[in-house]
Amino acid sequence: MIQPTFLRRALVGAALALSALLSSAATAQTPSSPRPALWVLSDSDSTIYLFGTIHFMRPDTDWRTDEVAAALAASQSLVLEVADPGNQAAVVPLIQQYGRSPERPLSTLLSSDAFQRFDVAARALGASGAQMDTLRPWLAGVMLSAAIPARGGFDAASGVDLLLRADAKRAGLPLKGLETPEEQIRMLSGFPEDGQLAFLRNTLDTFDQAPTELAQLADAWGRGDVDGIAGVTLNPMKTRSPAIYQTVIVERNRRWASQIARMLDSSGTTFVAVGALHLAGHDSVQEYLRQDGFKTVRIQ
Repeated sequence: MIQPTFLRRALVGAALALSALLSSAATAQTPSSPRPALWVLSDSDSTIYLFGTIHFMRPDTDWRTDEVAAALAASQSLVLEVADPGNQAAVVPLIQQYGRSPERPLSTLLSSDAFQRFDVAARALGASGAQMDTLRPWLAGVMLSAAIPARGGFDAASGVDLLLRADAKRAGLPLKGLETPEEQIRMLSGFPEDGQLAFLRNTLDTFDQAPTELAQLADAWGRGDVDGIAGVTLNPMKTRSPAIYQTVIVERNRRWASQIARMLDSSGTTFVAVGALHLAGHDSVQEYLRQDGFKTVRIQ
């Protein structure tokens, strides 16, 4: 039986895993003094900071610049993609509902060679192909993706979102989410089976190369290079899998931009932290805010 800890690891940063595994890149290292991108937008009585995160990070990476620390200290609340990404009690029942298909096991959907490779990859999770056989393809692919960062020296527990959440809890800041776990899982499970299988096969095909891809993404993020982030992840994703790009990036960015715009209707200061992919490229959250008449200014 798959243990809940696997489910938690799998769902932290699912969008990052989907996009990173659809790209190709060269080996890179996170800068020793990262300065990830930070934006601000405001009106007469409201200020919103926009910060791009990475859901997996090397434990020794110090990304809290003076600008980021000051922005968080000035804020009255922290908004993440999901308010509590490590909430196993919320995730496990959803996995049972949306993530399993005992009537269509993976061993009947994959070729014998692919299932054998799947079994080998599953052992990186401490599981096996047989134990994961009843998972739907989307969940199997995301769970394998969750094993990849550790192979490149990255750690989900050091993910920027989780550390920001811990900072906010220590400071007594209210925590909010742009999405619920159910919305995220329903999004991933809603892809047609053929698309899910294509994602799983691609995960298997790129399993050995993916840590290198994450390294280049972390490098671009640490330099605040939004064009580099788009080049590593978004552009290949848009070309190779437009349906995933539309659902995981475009539709969510539009929804989030609308939610952020509504935050300006209230007074005060809010720190919004979402995956860096959503703040890069031609379909970024900032672009949809601009289309709605709001101006974001980069301050780092």
